Amino acid sequence: MSQAAISMKNPNADVIDLGALKMRQQAAWSAGNYAVVGTTLQIVGETLCEALDIRAGQKVLDVAAGNGNATLAAARRGAAVVSTDYVPSLLEHGRKRAEADGYAIDFRTADAEALPFDDRGFDAALSTFGIMFTADHDRAAAELIRVVRSGGKIGMANWTPEGFIGQMFKTIGGYVAPPAGAKSPALWGSETRIREMFGAQASSIKTAVRQFNFRYKSPQTFIDVFRTFYGPMLKTFATLDAPQQTAFNADLIKLIERFNVSGDSTMVVPSDYLEVVITRR
Repeated sequence: MSQAAISMKNPNADVIDLGALKMRQQAAWSAGNYAVVGTTLQIVGETLCEALDIRAGQKVLDVAAGNGNATLAAARRGAAVVSTDYVPSLLEHGRKRAEADGYAIDFRTADAEALPFDDRGFDAALSTFGIMFTADHDRAAAELIRVVRSGGKIGMANWTPEGFIGQMFKTIGGYVAPPAGAKSPALWGSETRIREMFGAQASSIKTAVRQFNFRYKSPQTFIDVFRTFYGPMLKTFATLDAPQQTAFNADLIKLIERFNVSGDSTMVVPSDYLEVVITRR
C-alpha cells in the first residue's frame, strides 16, 4: 500500500531495501483516513465473496483488510472471520462497522508478509485492493498459500495496470519517483503474474476483469477527497511545491476526463480490476 511506482519495469529488484519500502508504505496508508474512500468499495467485497462461494461456518482470513469490506461481506455469509491489517486505525474502523451490524469478528494487527497463523488453518483467504500493495510480492503470495488448507480458496481483487487506478498511480509515479527496484502493485492485476506466484500451488486459477465505478460530484471533488483522505495521494501532494501541485492536479483532471463516462458535470469513472479465485492444491 503505497505511492510506489506503477511502472512495470523492475531493473534493480535485487537492491531494493524491502524493510524501508514497507515503512514508507505503512506511513502512507496511515496518513489521511482510507476508510472514507474504502467504504465506497463495499460492493467489491460482496462480489468477491460470491465468486468464492463463501459459506456459513467456514474459517475466512481477510488480509490487508483495510476498513473491512471483504471482512463484513464474509461475515454476512455466516463465516468465522479474522480481519488483519498493519494499520491499526483501519482495523478500528472495521471493528466499529462490525459492531454496528452485530457481527463477532476477530480483528488483529498483522503483516501480510508474516501472517501469525498456523499452516492450512483457513478455508479461504481474501484481499481486496490490499495485498497488492505489499513490498515483497512473492513472500506475501507465499503467506496466502501457506495459511489456506488444501482444497481451500484464495480470492483477490487487484487493480489492473491499464485501468483508471493503475493509471492514477502511474501519474503519481511521474511526480514522485518510486524507490529503485520496487515492484509495481499493478503486477497483481496481471493474470500472468498471478500464475507465476500461485500456479505451482494451485489446482485451478480463475480470473475475470471487472469494473468498479468511482462516482463523485465532479472530477475535482474526487481529487479533493483523495488528497485529503487517501494516504498515497495525500503524501504526493505534500511532497510537491505549489507549481508542481497545480500541474499534478491538472494531470489528474486529464486522466479522469479520459475515463469519465458520466456525460455531465459529475464523475462516473469505471476502473478495471482483476478478480482472482484460486483453489489451493
